[in-house]
Amino acid sequence: MKIPQIGAFALAALGAVSLAGCATAPAGPVEVTRFHQPETVAKLGGTTIFIDNAPGLEVGSLELAPYKTAIAQELTRLGYRETPREQAAQIAQVSLERFVAEAAPRRSPVSIGVGGSTGGYRSGVGLGIGINLGGNKSREETGTALAVSIREAASGMALWEGRANFSVSTDSPLAASAANASVIADALFREFPGNNGETIEITPKK
Repeated sequence: MKIPQIGAFALAALGAVSLAGCATAPAGPVEVTRFHQPETVAKLGGTTIFIDNAPGLEVGSLELAPYKTAIAQELTRLGYRETPREQAAQIAQVSLERFVAEAAPRRSPVSIGVGGSTGGYRSGVGLGIGINLGGNKSREETGTALAVSIREAASGMALWEGRANFSVSTDSPLAASAANASVIADALFREFPGNNGETIEITPKK
């Protein structure tokens, strides 16, 4: 009695799916929206700024710290000089929310069915093999919502506001706070100040 062998195509597909399953899913884009008025743009950059928590923010200081650091780096790149509050001409108020949610199930891209027959001459015995690769699995993602409002220190008038949303697999290196903060802050301030009211998707830098 001979056992049917899976063909070369099926074996190749098995190998490809196995490798694909082991690879880390790429990070999705960062969704960014910015708001400002023409008369306020000229006041942005080239002055002193203090980075503060947004009013009513419930996130702990340790969790917020890497995001404030990443924002400070971006603002410095844009010509700001970070100073204590009493010396700052502008205030950047930071709001942060992080959460874990279950992403939509993803099915394996390959399904293989193999059929064959065994037994002696005219034995009539058949064997069918079905292979389900990967199945229907769900995964968890870490979501980050970051918002920054730049205001005049004296009047409290809003000069610029930006919001960024980013989701990544919980087992990705970009889910860690420092790396996550760097990615989302870079996206939020890329091509600053951005177009008023426009929502765009920005691919994280590699």
